[in-house]
Amino acid sequence: MKLDDFKTFQSEAEYQEALIAVRPFFEREPAEGTDAAAHFDALVLLIEEYERRHFEIPRAKPVDVVKSVMEANNYSRADLIAVIGSKSRAADLLNGKREINLDQIRKLSKAWGIPAGALVGDIAA
Repeated sequence: MKLDDFKTFQSEAEYQEALIAVRPFFEREPAEGTDAAAHFDALVLLIEEYERRHFEIPRAKPVDVVKSVMEANNYSRADLIAVIGSKSRAADLLNGKREINLDQIRKLSKAWGIPAGALVGDIAA
């Protein structure tokens, strides 16, 4: 691919071609300010745009984030209760009967280091 060929990808084949073309740049990064660096940057931007349009990653539900963090860190239900402060609220949250609230987001974010944004549900839902 030449620098003159850059436009948004119109097909999977163009996307695949760009992936092949960008691979050598990861092994040997071009010097900043060179044509090769501009070529690399343009390819990466086009690849990211294509992936954003075609391979959207759905947001995890806040309860799924909490469950994943609990599993990854071997936290128990008792650990969640200790952070949230209520056995019934913890149970309701884990069982999907209650949405996580702002106070709980703050507490979990601080106590377990979970980014608050990961605990905010889909606003459009």
